[in-house]
Amino acid sequence: MHTATGSHLVLSRPPICKSGNGEWKIPKYRNDDSIHSLGCLRNCHFIRMLYSSPITPSGGPEKKGRSSYRAVVHASSLKEDIYGVDELEAGCRNPELSGNYRPVTKLKPNPTVLEAQARICTGPTQTRPLNEQQAFKVLDTILQSARGELRNEEAVSAAQLGAFFAGMTIRANAFPVATQWSEGETRAMNAYWPLFIQTLPHDVLFLADPEGSIMGGASPVGPRFVGSEPIEMRLVGALREVLAGGHLGYEEVTGILKDVLPVYRHDGRPNTVSESLLAAFLIGQRMNGETDRELRAYCLAFDDELGPTPVADVRSLTHYGEPYDGNTRFFRSTLFVAAVRASYGEACLLHGVEWMPPKGGITEEQMLKFMGACTTLTTAAAVKLLEDDEVGFAYISQREARPSLYSLIGIREHIKKRPPIATTEKIQRYVKATGREAIMAGFYHEGYEDPLLMLMRRRGVDSGLVVKGEEGSVSLTTKARSINASKGPPVNHCAGFRTLPSMEHDTTQTDVILRMVNENAIIGNWRCS
Repeated sequence: MHTATGSHLVLSRPPICKSGNGEWKIPKYRNDDSIHSLGCLRNCHFIRMLYSSPITPSGGPEKKGRSSYRAVVHASSLKEDIYGVDELEAGCRNPELSGNYRPVTKLKPNPTVLEAQARICTGPTQTRPLNEQQAFKVLDTILQSARGELRNEEAVSAAQLGAFFAGMTIRANAFPVATQWSEGETRAMNAYWPLFIQTLPHDVLFLADPEGSIMGGASPVGPRFVGSEPIEMRLVGALREVLAGGHLGYEEVTGILKDVLPVYRHDGRPNTVSESLLAAFLIGQRMNGETDRELRAYCLAFDDELGPTPVADVRSLTHYGEPYDGNTRFFRSTLFVAAVRASYGEACLLHGVEWMPPKGGITEEQMLKFMGACTTLTTAAAVKLLEDDEVGFAYISQREARPSLYSLIGIREHIKKRPPIATTEKIQRYVKATGREAIMAGFYHEGYEDPLLMLMRRRGVDSGLVVKGEEGSVSLTTKARSINASKGPPVNHCAGFRTLPSMEHDTTQTDVILRMVNENAIIGNWRCS
């Protein structure tokens, strides 16, 4: 339990905990002067998120500095066209449970195949081959679904089929011996392949054996498959390279993404590309390990989707990039840190989503919505908040700023593992500033520190910082490092760059890098790159 005095919020219980049915719960907070859960605060005139100064007897903050809590106050005290409130409807499902923010209209994936995807749709060293019993069970589930014997959420979706067979193919073609097919997987595929030829659609057969070399040429579908429409034909051509373990160029990835997204058109009809091919493309690029060019394409492809990026007239602006799928084990403090910094005149912009797989954890949007804040701001409305001397803080949902990327949420749940966009969506610049800009982003898994810094530089900001935080957040921790900690640098490791004022117009100079490691002590080391 954390305690504080005066103006700070006090945690009334562990930050994130599980309920009886296993769901992750949003924490409740109280203020020292008056105990309120967030549920109570939603019905108050003011939502006491954070105060930059002590609370007066009347219940409001003293007139010192900027009161950033006004970014989420009740609409009665601010203009509705900018600060409207998105209240949770009475009688809705328990808003404290993160799982209740999952879109109810989307079917869940088949759990048997999803568990297999978690094992095999990953990197060359992380993949865990299936044993014979597991492989036969998964392939039998796929066959039953293809025959129409499984319905609704028991059925194996097209996206699951695409991700699973793309993973199997890439492992057979490009992975080291230790993570290629196990003997059990080989026996299972040999047993079921004749049945799959008769039941699976041609796009899935193509993914399972694109060149007819994996299953001994038993089916001519893979080598002959070209797709049904021009857009799908371009995707199939790219997939042949990806399924062989290869990489694509920036222009090629950008073109494909703009071709196939959004997943659903404005009239609600699905795009012309099959979800199995799209899922295979997304997970295949992640399994191969994205190049800088590929990551840059995912990061920048939709910058102009809704027009030019608006500019806020502020002295400085900090963009916070947290993992969009939230936290399930550790407190996520960025929302509150950003509000405090805004209260001292440092404009802060957060972005994210309400709910995102694979974790489906607590997100900033869930916390803001639970407190009654508006989570449907446009980028133009966010600019007004950032420029307001009494606020200087805004949150933008990917749903509003990049609808094409947001349309992938259903497919992302069904491919199980994180696609390339899970890395690049943290490095967004939904609003620009007239003053200096900085981006902060979190990471956890080895190998993403330098790519994130590269993307920040491509964004053209003045400085950038990546933090290896618990669950990939930007929050530092005081917890001792576990003996089972992940590979690479320890938690609290930071790396960043800063463009010095004297170097801003000097194209012969590059950035200055600061790298720190915190593992009982902080060691600073400056270097030029």
